[in-house]
Amino acid sequence: MPAELTLKTDTGPDGNPRVTATGEIDLSNVAQLIQVLGTASAGTRRPITIDLSTVKYLDSAGINALFDHADKVDGLHIIVHRLLVRVLTITGLDKVATLEAAQAGDDNA
Repeated sequence: MPAELTLKTDTGPDGNPRVTATGEIDLSNVAQLIQVLGTASAGTRRPITIDLSTVKYLDSAGINALFDHADKVDGLHIIVHRLLVRVLTITGLDKVATLEAAQAGDDNA
């Protein structure tokens, strides 16, 4: 059974596309994330923000999708749940994307 994942796209305050994810990202639903990221970027290299502030589980498939998308845009800004900051830093994602820890008020723990 796929992990529960809800994805929403809109435009951030900077005018760039933003994808907000709620739930968990793993192999069972990563194709959904990849499709939404591609649609939000609309075939351009325009910077994009991915809000993962309420995502507390992200497996290697999700991490790989983020790395792949970082190669397709000129700026990837990821707002990440505090529980995932260390993991994403260890993977080296902070070398190809800007990681921002979600504010404590954004934490739905």
